[in-house]
Formats: sequence, C-alpha cells, structure tokens
Amino acid sequence: MPDALPAALAVSALLAGALAGCGGDDDDDGGSDSAALPAGCTEVEAPPAKTVEAEPPGQPLKGPASAVVATSCGEFTIELATAASPKTAASFASLAEQGVYDDTPIHRVARDFVIQGGDPAGDGTGGPGYSVDEPPPDDTVYSAGTVAMAKSGAEPPGRSGSQFFVVTAPADAGLPPDYAVLGEVTAGFEVVEAIESLGDPSGADGPPTEPVVVETVRIDG
Repeated sequence: MPDALPAALAVSALLAGALAGCGGDDDDDGGSDSAALPAGCTEVEAPPAKTVEAEPPGQPLKGPASAVVATSCGEFTIELATAASPKTAASFASLAEQGVYDDTPIHRVARDFVIQGGDPAGDGTGGPGYSVDEPPPDDTVYSAGTVAMAKSGAEPPGRSGSQFFVVTAPADAGLPPDYAVLGEVTAGFEVVEAIESLGDPSGADGPPTEPVVVETVRIDG
C-alpha cells in the first residue's frame, strides 16, 4: 500500500487543525543526551527507513491473542480485539510475524492524545503494501489505552495499513469512530507514558524529542 497512507500522521489529518501538523520542529538534532530520557528508556539512534511489500493475512486468529511490543523504553502488551476486529487483528499479527514492525520508530507523539508508530518508512507516509477495511461501530470511544489503526482523512472509515496509535488522553480522545480498533493495552502502560513524556514540551504534535524504536512485536496466543 505505497500510497494508501499518504499523510498517515493520520489521526490529526481528520481533526482539521485540532493539532499542529507533525513537522520537524525538534531542534535537538545533535547527539542524544541519555540523561534527558525517562527511566526505562535506552538511548538509541533513529532506524533507517525501509520499504515493505508484505503478504496479506490468511485466516483470522483463533481465540484470544496478544501482542507484546518491545521498545527502547520497555515493553507493553496489547490484547488484540480478535472477536470485534478479526480482520484488523489478523493483519497486525501477520505483519508482526513478517517482521514489518521490527526496528521501526515511534514517529509521532502528541501529549495527552496519542503515540503513533508502525511505519516502516519512519515518517508517517509508509505502509505494508496492502490495506484492510473494518469500520468500527458508531459508538466506539477511543479512551486511554485503546490501540487503533491510523489512516489518512481521505481514506474510508476503518481502513488500515501498518500504522497504529495508542491513546494517552485521560478519558476520551474525542475522535470520530473512523479508526479500526486493534485492541487495548493491558500491561506496560507506564512504558506508553514514558514514550509520551518525550513529546514536545510545548505540546506540539510531532516526533519525540529523542528517538524511540519498536524493536520487535511478538504475538502470543
């Protein structure tokens, strides 16, 4: 899906100015200072961009499943919505098993809103080479810990590629029911909060102030 996520800082694209665009205002271009990192985070370099043409998923996952996301700030676990979002969960699991998420950055942090990753290109424009459509119910609420799939505003509700976001808003992120729900963080939310703390102190929506890397995603179940 090379052009299916043309502006996949996707959540903000649909909010029409509610957040500043994900630009490159980070003026910490020099060497990283590990003292600035929150506890549990390791100093890393931003991974290189990669191009992916992944195989679409086969059969839906059978029974409960979870994804353990290992990052340079620690691990968090997503309980996949295998019953409510079978196509989305199967696609994410397949991409994880194909190594698409390995060595990719958390490329977007918006404090008290979301952290976003899963882009092999590393800049919010990449995808896996295919898309999945699974619109969520009209009463979907994106509360803290919800994990959903990112898309551009031009794409239909429920479309997803590889990019995902974790909601960090205290209650309801205020998003319309347009984003396919992948699951919920059931362990390690403190890791998500550590990553969120690397958002721009001004509140701007953009890359973290220090690189954060998704090292691997392991599917259990």
